[in-house]
Amino acid sequence: VIFYEFHERSIQADLGLALCLESQSVLRPDLRLLVMSATLEVEPIAKILGGAPVIKSEGRTYPVETRYIDRPLEGRIETAVVRAVVKALDDHEGDILVFLPGAGEIRRVEESLAQCIHDSIMIAPLYGNLPLEAQDKAVVPSKAGQRKVVLATAIAETSLTVEGVRIVIDSGLARVPRFSPRTGMTRLETVMVSRASADQRRGRAGRLGPGICYRLWTTREDHHLVPHTTPEILETDLASLALELAVWGARDPAELSWLDLPPAAAFAQARELLIQLGALSEDGTVTLHG
Repeated sequence: VIFYEFHERSIQADLGLALCLESQSVLRPDLRLLVMSATLEVEPIAKILGGAPVIKSEGRTYPVETRYIDRPLEGRIETAVVRAVVKALDDHEGDILVFLPGAGEIRRVEESLAQCIHDSIMIAPLYGNLPLEAQDKAVVPSKAGQRKVVLATAIAETSLTVEGVRIVIDSGLARVPRFSPRTGMTRLETVMVSRASADQRRGRAGRLGPGICYRLWTTREDHHLVPHTTPEILETDLASLALELAVWGARDPAELSWLDLPPAAAFAQARELLIQLGALSEDGTVTLHG
């Protein structure tokens, strides 16, 4: 079983690894597990895999120049992004990949750019809820002589490769879910990216040749970026995880091996919700409905 881009630390990846480790221990000692990532903190992974060997493969990358642009404290991030795109189009060759936190910002930047750049330059949004045809438009190489500006969420960090990109403009922002056990609700928060995410975004400019990355934050702010993105399992609604564990036959998450144990308060709230929905019985076992 191969876990690819594991540094993203989705709740599904963490649960899948925990279940695979128990399968390996109890059911299938011949099962082999491989965890892959370009920015992973390897020591905890190697330890939980029983001291697995760490293999590094140095791929060929091109140099990427990094420039920092101090965005104004007042006003929307979109204004700073539009200015950076216009400057990059004038100063450099190649397509541009812009990282924005969400679809709302992408739409506003698209509208502003359409009024201030040449019609021959294609503006292509890229986010998860777009139709496949629109996503393909952003990903496929540009026609000969045509330039493209791709406005993307974090989906373009690792999951997709956008052909032709030589310039990256990074807003430095990402939108992440935050779950509150007190209210039982999940809200979306806009936060600064981690060091690992910023490096992933920057690397997109050096896939085909030397590139340049504009970061819309200061060098001082850069020194204070957190090393890695907080694992989703520590901040999200755990109802789906609690149900999967009940189906698996584990009433307590501590019965399995985790890189980060699910928070007790959030897990208790998730179980209580599932009991109210009739998916779990009072003792935590899964019902037929569940």
